[in-house]
Amino acid sequence: MEALNGSCLHIPCSFTAKTEGSFSSGKLVGVWMKSDPSFSTYPHNVIFNSSEKTSVYPMTITGDLKEKNCTTLFSGINQRHADTYYFRIEHGQFKASAICDALQINIKDSPWSPSINVPSDLKEHQSVTVTCSAFTPCPHSPPELTWNLQQDSLRQTEKNTDGTFTTKIQETITLSDTHDGYNIRCSARYPVIGGNKTAETEVTLSVSYAPRNTSASISPSGLVSAGSWVELSCSSRAKPPPRFTWFRISKHGDMNVSVGQVYSFNATERGKYHCLATNHLGKEISSGIVLRFEGKLLTTLKD
Repeated sequence: MEALNGSCLHIPCSFTAKTEGSFSSGKLVGVWMKSDPSFSTYPHNVIFNSSEKTSVYPMTITGDLKEKNCTTLFSGINQRHADTYYFRIEHGQFKASAICDALQINIKDSPWSPSINVPSDLKEHQSVTVTCSAFTPCPHSPPELTWNLQQDSLRQTEKNTDGTFTTKIQETITLSDTHDGYNIRCSARYPVIGGNKTAETEVTLSVSYAPRNTSASISPSGLVSAGSWVELSCSSRAKPPPRFTWFRISKHGDMNVSVGQVYSFNATERGKYHCLATNHLGKEISSGIVLRFEGKLLTTLKD
């Protein structure tokens, strides 16, 4: 297990025993040893004994030994506590050490970075739940989580299936195009002896949205000679990028005249044109471009 220097460590622990005796009666003693499990050979390796009033290391068995629960709280942990540990149970004549199931404790000076979970394939108008989670080695001193979403997000510390704990906050947001490229930052502040230690994580949202702000332009604009080449150009803000289709409005309805962002042609007759931007989330039509003849001159203007 990993612990943060200056914090505490919750050690999930349970045991089974091949014995006919019951642990429901009589005195049970829990012992923690370090470095070497040889109880009689290295008695100085015993750093905690539940039958004694004082212990070498600041440890407390919080579980009920009668229920074969030896869960332990290791307080005020620091670098000198990095070691291999062994648990031992004593009950009358029954005495056994977990020699083959050692606990290695490593000490970190820097806290764990929180993780931000966001559903994949984000689309506008979706309501999604964003979660920031932080590893919690000691539920008695859980990290404080803050982020740049709503600050009243409820903090919860949950027990995992392996007996460890995770602290998390959640927020449900309804996505729009403005969330595309938005950075969510979450920080975890761990209380330690003498202050706090903080780590931060940032993720950038990628949100798909339908075309918007679709507009058409013409070059050259104003007065040009009849029969001149003109270029219509369409722009739109969309994700993924849209497909552009040009239409000429006639008395017979809209006529599809070109596909692509740019439409170049020889202007020989008047007309009105507009473009349609489309992606899998929607479509939007631009304002029109009007070509009007005045004698041998052609006037181009927006509708």
